[in-house]
Amino acid sequence: MVGAKRWLASAAMGALVFGGALPAAAQVAAGGQASAAADPQGDVEGEGVVVTGTRLAQPGVMSNSPITTVDAGEIRLQGATNVESVLNRLPQITPDANENVSNGSNGTATVNLRNLGANRNLTLVNGQRLLPIQATDLNFIPAFMVKRIDVVTGGASAVYGSDAVSGVINFVLRDDLNGVLGNVQYGFSAHHNDNATNRDRVAGAGFSRALDTPVDGQRFDANIAMGANFADNRGNVTAYFGYRDVKPILQSSRDVSACALDPNDTRTALVCGGSSNNEYGRFTPQRDGAGDFNNTKDGQKTWVPYDNSFRYNYAPLNYFQRNDTRFTAGAFAKYEVTSAVELYGSFMFMDDRTNSQVAPSALFYGYGYSVNCDNPLMSAQQASLLCGANAGTSTVQDTYIGYRPVAAPAQPRRDDLRHTDYRVTGGVRGEIAKGIRYDANALFSTVIFNETYQNDIDPARANRALKVGLVNGVPTCQSVIDKSDPSCVPLNVFQYGGPTAAALGYIYAPTSTEGLDKETVLSGTVTFDGGEYGAKLPWADTGVGVVVGVEHRRESLEFRADALALAKGTKEIAGAFDVTEGFTEIRVPLVENRPFFEELSLTGGYRFSKYSTTGKGISTYKGEIAWAPTRDLRLRGGYNRAIRAPNISELYSAQYPGNVGTQDPCAGKTPTATAAQCALTGVTAAQYGRIPECPSEQCTGFFGGNPALKPEQADTYTAGAVLTPTFIKGLTLSVDYYNIKVKNYINAIPMQLTIDQCIGTGNPFFCSLFNRNPRNGVLFSGDANTAGYVLSTTQNTGSLATSGIDFTADYTFRTAIGALSSSLVGTWLRDLSTEPLPGLASYDCKGLFGGTCGQPSPEWRHQARFTWTSPDDKGSISLNWRYIGPTKVSFNDKAQFPGSATYVINSRLPVANYFDLAATASVTKALTLRAGVNNLLDRDPPAIAQGVLALFGNGNTYPGVYDVAGRSFFVGLSAEF
Repeated sequence: MVGAKRWLASAAMGALVFGGALPAAAQVAAGGQASAAADPQGDVEGEGVVVTGTRLAQPGVMSNSPITTVDAGEIRLQGATNVESVLNRLPQITPDANENVSNGSNGTATVNLRNLGANRNLTLVNGQRLLPIQATDLNFIPAFMVKRIDVVTGGASAVYGSDAVSGVINFVLRDDLNGVLGNVQYGFSAHHNDNATNRDRVAGAGFSRALDTPVDGQRFDANIAMGANFADNRGNVTAYFGYRDVKPILQSSRDVSACALDPNDTRTALVCGGSSNNEYGRFTPQRDGAGDFNNTKDGQKTWVPYDNSFRYNYAPLNYFQRNDTRFTAGAFAKYEVTSAVELYGSFMFMDDRTNSQVAPSALFYGYGYSVNCDNPLMSAQQASLLCGANAGTSTVQDTYIGYRPVAAPAQPRRDDLRHTDYRVTGGVRGEIAKGIRYDANALFSTVIFNETYQNDIDPARANRALKVGLVNGVPTCQSVIDKSDPSCVPLNVFQYGGPTAAALGYIYAPTSTEGLDKETVLSGTVTFDGGEYGAKLPWADTGVGVVVGVEHRRESLEFRADALALAKGTKEIAGAFDVTEGFTEIRVPLVENRPFFEELSLTGGYRFSKYSTTGKGISTYKGEIAWAPTRDLRLRGGYNRAIRAPNISELYSAQYPGNVGTQDPCAGKTPTATAAQCALTGVTAAQYGRIPECPSEQCTGFFGGNPALKPEQADTYTAGAVLTPTFIKGLTLSVDYYNIKVKNYINAIPMQLTIDQCIGTGNPFFCSLFNRNPRNGVLFSGDANTAGYVLSTTQNTGSLATSGIDFTADYTFRTAIGALSSSLVGTWLRDLSTEPLPGLASYDCKGLFGGTCGQPSPEWRHQARFTWTSPDDKGSISLNWRYIGPTKVSFNDKAQFPGSATYVINSRLPVANYFDLAATASVTKALTLRAGVNNLLDRDPPAIAQGVLALFGNGNTYPGVYDVAGRSFFVGLSAEF
């Protein structure tokens, strides 16, 4: 706590003091991030200003909710072509789905506000919903068209409806261009691999080191927008077109990810590990007394006891950054027929295609394979070990097989992910009487998802290819003999390099899935400015503002899979729901322009929602107060009751098995848990010490939807102060406290938490969620029909809570040598607590990472920018400082996670400091050149054991939190005529 306070003080002072000593620039020239104490760039409706977080439009309205604004200048200085990377730098944001996720990626980009879940913050475009919540994809946003991004903390369900629990992210796009705007940018990464520890570790394991200085991850982005006013400026049409191409980064090209990292037996050091699904072939016959064997490395048909020396390094071919090709297009139009009738609308389109790539497929350990005991492709020794006394007979023996045929011309698995999105809005608005405005609009959005999983082994075909007999001395599939599958080719997995090209051609088969998400929103509002009719209090100059409205929203989802995907366990989904709502918001200025009362106002809001899924009405509401004793100081506070109704996926998705990065404490020859503890999870005395470990630190959870889910509800409190001292021109300081608690939150109980609670406390609820394979006690399975998992289906669970303080500072002043500016956005995290079930002790992930806590949640994070702009405003140099505080591994917090293993290695992730340098120069009045270097000092991310990494871990680190590309360069040119 003392260290955090010291950092808060030093960071805030640094942003102000060094703003005058380091190169800095006026925000209007170079851009930057700021807290919106007021929102002077708000959208103009008539004579009012619309601020994100409210539907009221009145002159001079300032936000009562904490707002962090990122403007277009900041996006350009970062060289960003994808907006989620810009948001992920903010201390309020925890990275979510992004371009660095490969295995398990769905190809989308999302962000997680306040680390309460990406599904608990609502994403808007110009104040309207972006896409269906379960299909939100920030790739849809054209970065070069963004005027600013408003990040609002606190529940906003009373204003915008469901999903706005932790807050709102509103992308304000340019929709009034009168001319031509062009933008082109090229960038690449050039990391220097010089981490001696990681390089020695890789070489010592016999693997190839990463290249010394790879150049990769190239990015090209080109955009153009055109707009024109017409009808004496009563109308405007603005259209844009964009193209982006991103090249991949392989894990083999970075020291941190060149091999898959495991802890050693004592968890005191990292070693190159990998997958037991190895290139030689692992076999565990499913019969009493059988052992655990592996083909020898010399290609002979001989089995020896399996050990970790056979593990396969699956890391090199995995993507650290996915390739991506995106086309965007859109248009905005408006035309004022009369003052009472203005027609407006928009169209947005995206076609995005990306690939995730991981290691070659395998006959994966855990699937229920079987081999006939007289298979002619086996040696006599192998048949004896596999079948015992039944060797040489036609008996079929079940066995686990972990065989990855990489010695043959096998290709890495590639998931071709394509999203085609459409979004259409239209409406009419106007002023029907003085101070009375209306707005009626409609929104239609569609997300089409197509996925093709390539170079994957079909386990059903592989099973047929393992049952082989002799026909005239020629090994032949039994399915060919009995004519059930004439195309079957015998598969020799009994020696290294055994499978033929024909056999691989038979067992490899692509799978395809497709999804269709739709959303329709019909909305109408009427806004009343009471000042036009004398409806104001005696001590106020501004009248009462009121807005009333109705809204109807319908969402639907269809997810379909081909026959092979269904056979592998993929489940189809179809469902829909609708909600009808009525809402109102009122602002009452109490005192204005009086001594000690420059402003005193109250704002309230209420929304009533009726969902088809429950048939019951739900109320959300808010209350806010603002007091400015002088022009220099403004105090604000608010309370919001928010809701989040379950989305379609949470309601209707079928149950399915899925891998989770964790460990079974009851597995292996020397389990970390005692026999008594393991008995609570379903382990028998005969199984203890004989249970196979989860392959690649990936155990199986069983997930799925629940149509009986109830809405979540959240209470949000905010309080803050904004200081804009008139005696220090150009200075703005703000501090805002937030406190959010979500009750009955919808979630699957994390698998690691279930393991920790059962092993550590013996809680019968958690122990009942174990479903071990009765035959061998494993907690993994290769298909939907094989037992061995921890139940993790969706349900209304306990509560989520977080609180903390946001700090912002902006200072700009001009000197004879140019303008100097500095800005700081920092967040101190007070707590991040989860109560898994009502009445169960909660755990706090502040300052922790890994296991149940997932990505790092440091106590302090900040981003600070220092900029210098030339006296003629034609050039600038800007330095950005990103600070990520230290975190500790959650496993070592025995008070909160009593059943977890102790780690010496990875016990603490150190402070991470990143520095980015950028410069701009006006070539002509219309042309601006920019160039920059991100991660200037080429800092490596921390290397973390794969068993510690949780969701969004990839390449032995957290690539959304830490920079994995290394030093990256960009150069761009913007033109506006």
